[in-house]
Amino acid sequence: MSALQIKAEDLSVVKNNNKTVAFKTLGCRLNQYETDALVTDFSQAGYELVDYNAEPDVVIVNTCTVTNQSDQKSRSVISQTARKAKNAVVVVTGCMANNFKQKLESQENITFVVENNRKSSILTLVDAHFSGEIVHPDQLPQDVFRYQPVRKSLHTRSAVKIQDGCDNYCTFCIIPMVRGRATSRPVAEVLESVRMTVENGFKELVITGVNIGRYEDGTVRFEDLLSMILEVPGDFRVRISSLEPDGFGDEFVKLFAHPKLMPHLHLCLQSGSDKTLLRMRRMYDLTQFRRTIKKFRDVYPEFNFTTDVIVGFPGETDEEFEQTMEAVAEFNFSHVHTFKYSVRKGTRAERLENHVAEKIKVARSLSVRELSVKNQISYFASFIGKTQDVLIEKITNGIANGYGQHYIPIRFKASGAQKNTVHSVKLTEIIGDDEDCYLLGEIIA
Repeated sequence: MSALQIKAEDLSVVKNNNKTVAFKTLGCRLNQYETDALVTDFSQAGYELVDYNAEPDVVIVNTCTVTNQSDQKSRSVISQTARKAKNAVVVVTGCMANNFKQKLESQENITFVVENNRKSSILTLVDAHFSGEIVHPDQLPQDVFRYQPVRKSLHTRSAVKIQDGCDNYCTFCIIPMVRGRATSRPVAEVLESVRMTVENGFKELVITGVNIGRYEDGTVRFEDLLSMILEVPGDFRVRISSLEPDGFGDEFVKLFAHPKLMPHLHLCLQSGSDKTLLRMRRMYDLTQFRRTIKKFRDVYPEFNFTTDVIVGFPGETDEEFEQTMEAVAEFNFSHVHTFKYSVRKGTRAERLENHVAEKIKVARSLSVRELSVKNQISYFASFIGKTQDVLIEKITNGIANGYGQHYIPIRFKASGAQKNTVHSVKLTEIIGDDEDCYLLGEIIA
């Protein structure tokens, strides 16, 4: 699951011919991208974005099912939106729609349940409904790459989807069941999507998918594709979404010398214990992970790594958890997205012995988060007095908010600067002492 998994939800509403559509999105960056692509579909079909306060005729809930907490939040959002828009057509899609399809279809407050591989055709389904046609979601085309380049977005940056599905089958993970086997988008389609997204005015692109390090189209591997993307003409920069610490070679490290490629990776660790990693069926051990970190920081000492960690995996002893804490401290991640292990039905981990008590998982999660904040403040402090190129994502009361190239949150007086522009900012101090801390800076004229 991707740890640059920033906000759990995004929303928007679109209006056309007295019809309104509300989007509610939970989960990963891939889900966020797919919602943005749907917003583009509706916009280009003549719909207009309006405030969510309008009572929508249609609610599209793009769900997540990666943990029990994700399921609970998705169910809550479905119920809330159905109560809020009593007469609305409710479309539920995303990973929960695959994982609990029959159960969701039996709910009276849900009109349509659309699986991930048909999600890109939701506009067709909605239009058919309002024109009086009877179309079942299972009749929609199956194509996980059918999305057009984002034009109308809920975000300043736009994602480009290059891959979907996963063949790793980690023992804790349900993604192969709800997203399917790994499949890669053809090179020509990816590059055309990049070109069109840049033409649409986006200054920052995020390369996304489920397991993008395993991208393969003929002889083209992930680093080959990334090299081609970086050579597309235009004024833009590139980020990599969540990445597994396998499936790419040394050439990948060299690519970060390119000025368009931002020096940050969300590299998924999950555990600092080799025994736990083995039970998880991860494709690496701690030595391999350490070697990867070293390759980058030997060349780029300030390179920023963030990560995911699962605590309380079945059989995790106190000693194994301490090894995770030691790894988090050693690798100096600027942020650790911490998950308490959650049983997913049908996975091999469900059948493992020695499941960890909830109160122990809560305590371990808190310990990792406290260490993560300590690392974050230390990493941010190393940039005081230095300069970052910040893409402005929003301006509130004259204060610009955005991220520097190392994916550090930065605020500064806008001084006439506009959203979706990049500015050099000298960093002066850290504000806050928790997960929401950021760096304050001054724009360089």
